[in-house]
Amino acid sequence: MHKAAFGQYANRAKKVQFTTKGPSRKQAIILVHNNLVESIMANASTHVFQINALLKNVKSSIRSEFICPCSSGIAIVTNNVPNPSDLSIIEKYFKSVEGINGNDIPSPRLPQSKSYLKIMGLPYLRADGNKITSENVTDFMKHIDLFENVSLATKPHIIKALPKSDMTII
Repeated sequence: MHKAAFGQYANRAKKVQFTTKGPSRKQAIILVHNNLVESIMANASTHVFQINALLKNVKSSIRSEFICPCSSGIAIVTNNVPNPSDLSIIEKYFKSVEGINGNDIPSPRLPQSKSYLKIMGLPYLRADGNKITSENVTDFMKHIDLFENVSLATKPHIIKALPKSDMTII
């Protein structure tokens, strides 16, 4: 009966997705200790209500949907990506909550991800005849607007494209 209803698609296997979705940017993460996580989660619905009231007062389009624990603290899931002013309102709220020491609450931040960048086609030797170094690459990247908000997790690794080539891969 299933084959009759779906015809040629009845026996087709589902395609498995091999990629995973990263963290959504529609949340604010506050890095707090486990004891504060428990304290905040005990009154999570009240916190969501109060945050939404504060955001509504400043005519923000952001609304908090729920608060959940994450590996490094708590995540305040929102309906859209919060801007810096929304994050400051959330920070001020948690610093003013009774029973929570304001000094224990760091600034909320958006999730961050790590990406890899491969730069090809640069000369292996500089104009003065010395090899290009990771410091040269880092200094060069600081002067380009494209890399303005990029922070490097490690030093750039520099290798020759081919043993006899004068080009490099970073």
